[in-house]
Amino acid sequence: MEGLRLDIVTPDKVVLNAEVDYVGAEGVDGQFGLLPQHAPMLTALKVGDLYYRQGSETHWVFVSGGFAQISDNKVTILAESAELASSIDVERAKAAKARAEQRLADPKAELDIHRAELALARAIARIRVAGR
Repeated sequence: MEGLRLDIVTPDKVVLNAEVDYVGAEGVDGQFGLLPQHAPMLTALKVGDLYYRQGSETHWVFVSGGFAQISDNKVTILAESAELASSIDVERAKAAKARAEQRLADPKAELDIHRAELALARAIARIRVAGR
């Protein structure tokens, strides 16, 4: 059976180009999985993790929002940012998590709550993906 072509790109770089057997991710409407011959689809992605399988191996990627386009056995992820699990700096992610939690906990802080919550979600997702 023919596999899927998975391309993950950000405004700065190409994160991944690979032939895969399966892709799983979380869209804004819930989790979805993609096998070869999937119907064409376009969906927005949540901040979180994406995984793909190559044979018996599963690989994880942090994705910070964006879109997934599926067509002709090709999955294109256009993400604001994305990192392979092996590339994530866990200490940096933990520091970002602590900063975001501190900002959200300070009742006197004048801040953009939505921005702080997104920073926290990104940090938590990076830590989770790095631990897989």
